[in-house]
Amino acid sequence: MVFEGLLDFITLNYRGKIVEVGSGSFFEIALELKKRGFNVTCVDIRDIKPPKGVKFFIDDIINPNFEIYENSSLIYSIRPPYELFKAIHSLSRRVGADCIIKPLHNEIPEGFSLVNYKGDFFYLSRSLDCQVGNKLKTSTECYEEKRLL
Repeated sequence: MVFEGLLDFITLNYRGKIVEVGSGSFFEIALELKKRGFNVTCVDIRDIKPPKGVKFFIDDIINPNFEIYENSSLIYSIRPPYELFKAIHSLSRRVGADCIIKPLHNEIPEGFSLVNYKGDFFYLSRSLDCQVGNKLKTSTECYEEKRLL
């Protein structure tokens, strides 16, 4: 499967609700994550008919409906336009979720770290809630703490 490294990284590091921003009509990642036990929501600015079992909302991330994204452990986007990187990142920070961007080309999102996991390259920004001093907790630790609140 395409993006196998990204899928494995998400499976290893996250739990519960995750949101894909700018899904378009490419639902393969969301469907695979659903099979792996995630509560996946897809969002796009256009009205797109999702496959059976995929939650889908029309939303503009420049002016988002925050209720869609609340309580998510991860917000991710596959090949979003460069001009949306900051909006996606800002949204994830606002709701306390980690953010992954898999860019189309050599674009580098500001405030992200490059991850090479099993040969799959993507950019990760950790939620501020996951930092304790200079130490980063694992995403699973952060998720468990949020779940217990």
